[in-house]
Amino acid sequence: MTLDNINWAAVDRIIRVDHAGEYGANRIYAGQMAVLGRTSVGPVIQKMWDQEKDHLKKFNELMVAFRVRPTILMPFWNVVGFALGAGTALLGKEGAMACTVAVEESIAHHYNNQIRTLMEEDPEKYEELLQVIRKFRDEELEHHDIGLEHDAQLAPAYAVLKSVIQAGCRVAIYLSERF
Repeated sequence: MTLDNINWAAVDRIIRVDHAGEYGANRIYAGQMAVLGRTSVGPVIQKMWDQEKDHLKKFNELMVAFRVRPTILMPFWNVVGFALGAGTALLGKEGAMACTVAVEESIAHHYNNQIRTLMEEDPEKYEELLQVIRKFRDEELEHHDIGLEHDAQLAPAYAVLKSVIQAGCRVAIYLSERF
């Protein structure tokens, strides 16, 4: 991707928030593994976490390439992400998977909005970034489906839990884009 004539404000916002989101996802999976890592669902969580580690690595590279500063909320997302992962895992594998479904559904929606924004502006100019976002969106949707396959909907108060987590995701996205 050439750096000529790009919408720096949009790219800055996209990379910052996506970096924060992938960092948060890593912390969520770390919390889930702390509680469920030695159970039968541990390898499933580990596989999803490994993909999130790759996502974070890529956004770390993009942060440097585009000289984007991280959100000032990183220390907060560090604690909140781990607490969310561990807290939902304490509800059992169903709670952890409900968290995965809620977060990944929110992130896929968020990535779709970014794809739409970049496509409307100039798909050729942003092709490299679009490829990254599309790939990661597809992997997030795989995680969503894995969560459903592993009984997310059997979590206690699933609908309420999912709604609360998704509201938190919307707030995290809003804040991380701006700060």
